[in-house]
This record gives sequence, C-alpha cells and structure tokens, in this order.
Amino acid sequence: PAFPDGRIAVGPDAAHEMARRLAQEEGLFVGISAGAAMWAALQVAKSLEEGVIVTLFPDGGEKYLSITG
Repeated sequence: PAFPDGRIAVGPDAAHEMARRLAQEEGLFVGISAGAAMWAALQVAKSLEEGVIVTLFPDGGEKYLSITG
C-alpha cells in the first residue's frame, strides 16, 4: 500500500462547501476539517487509475451550529 508523501492545500471555501455537500448529499454532519479531508481525498482520486483511498473525518459539525447562520 502507498503511504502519504505530501500535502494538499485546501482553502476555507472548498472545505466549507465540501462539508455542506457531505451533509446534503450523504447525510454526514461533519466539520470544516472533515470537509477539507474529503476535498483532498477527491483530488487524489482524480489522479489514480485504480486503488482504494481512505480518509479520516477529524471533526463533526456540532461545534459549528452557532456560526452557520
């Protein structure tokens, strides 16, 4: 298996949008860090011809309830 060998920069807008999409499309109430993790995993997936990608969602969305409007 391959191991991570780099970093992928994810902007706050992309992370927020992915967290929103995960909630709306998949029913997963995740936080901004988890949105960034998923966004990065999808970028890696675009560059692979085959294989399995595993990512961890490091936070939930509960702590953001008061700031999401």
